[in-house]
Amino acid sequence: MEFLAEYASFLAKTATLVIAILVVLSAIAGMRGKGRRKPGGQLQVIRLNEFYKELRERLESGLFDKAQLKALRKQQAKAEKQQKKAKASDKSEEKSRVFVLDFDGDIKASATESLRNEITALLTLATPRDEVVLRLESGGGLVHSYGLAASQLARIREAGIPLTVCIDKVAASGGYMMACIGEKIISAPFAVLGSIGVVAQLPNVNRLLKKHDIDFEVLTAGEYKRTLTVFGENTEKGREKFQEDLDITHQLFKDFVGRYRPQLHIDEVATGEVWLGIAALNRNLVDELRTSDEYLSTRAREANLFHVHYAERKSLQERIGMAASGTLENTLVGLWSKLGRLR
Repeated sequence: MEFLAEYASFLAKTATLVIAILVVLSAIAGMRGKGRRKPGGQLQVIRLNEFYKELRERLESGLFDKAQLKALRKQQAKAEKQQKKAKASDKSEEKSRVFVLDFDGDIKASATESLRNEITALLTLATPRDEVVLRLESGGGLVHSYGLAASQLARIREAGIPLTVCIDKVAASGGYMMACIGEKIISAPFAVLGSIGVVAQLPNVNRLLKKHDIDFEVLTAGEYKRTLTVFGENTEKGREKFQEDLDITHQLFKDFVGRYRPQLHIDEVATGEVWLGIAALNRNLVDELRTSDEYLSTRAREANLFHVHYAERKSLQERIGMAASGTLENTLVGLWSKLGRLR
C-alpha cells in the first residue's frame, strides 16, 4: 500500500507539472496571438474509391495464397487497362462525380460554418451530371441555426445538382428540416426521423424569490419585448403571445417541409412525433431504406467519389488546450489502470 500511495503521488505531481506548463504556454500563445488570428481553414479532399479499393485488396491478401493473389492482381490490372483504353476512346463514358459531405449537428448547428464552405467550393465545379451526398446526423436544435444550415443545402438544389441525404442514426426536428431538402432521402431501417414540431421551455423562480422577499423588475419598451421570463411574474397574456409565436414558427416549419416534400401529408406527420426508418418510409418521410455505407459502396462502382471536408484552422492556444485536456485524461486513465492492477 505504501508503494501504491507513492506511485499515485508521483503521477499526480507529474500531471500537475505538465498541465501547469501547458497552461502557461497557452496563456503566452493567447497574448501573442491576440488580434492576429487569421480566419479560415483548409479544404480536404479524399478519393473514396481508393479507400474501398484498399479495403478489398486487404481482404484479398488475407484470403488468397501468393499464387492466387498474383493471378488476381494480373487479371485486375488487365481489366483496369481495358477500362482506361475504353475511356480514352469514348469521352461520353467518363464517370460522373459524387461529392460526399458530413454534417454532425449539435444544438447550435455548429457544423454549418464548415458546411457553407464545402458547398461554396463544390458549386464552383459540380454540374447536374454529378451528385452531392450528405451524411446527416442531428437531433435538431435552435431554429435560426438549422434554418441557415438548411438554406446552405438549398443552394445545391437551386444549382440543379442532385442531392441525396443519408441518415444512419437520427435526423429529427432541425435535422429533418435539413434532410427534406434532399431530392432523395435514404435512411437506415432503425434511424429516428421526424419531430416536425417546435418546443420551448424555461423555469420560473418568481414564487421562490417572493418567498425570500427578493424583488425582480423587468423594464421593457414594446408591448411584447418580453413575454415569459425566468425571474419575473408571468402573465396569461404573455403566455398566449409566447404560444402564438411557437405556432407561427411551427407553421413556417410545416410550410418549409411541405415545399420540398410535397408527397407528405404534412398535417399527419407534423405532430412532433418521431418514427423509425421502417415506419418513416410508410409515411413518405424517406424514400429508401439503406445505410450510407451500402449506398456509397454501390455508387463507387459507377462513379468517382470524393469526400470533401473543410477543417477549421485552430489557434495555438486551442491546440495547447486540447493537448492539456488529453494529457489529464490519459494520466487519470493510467492511474486508474495501475490502481486496479495493484489492488
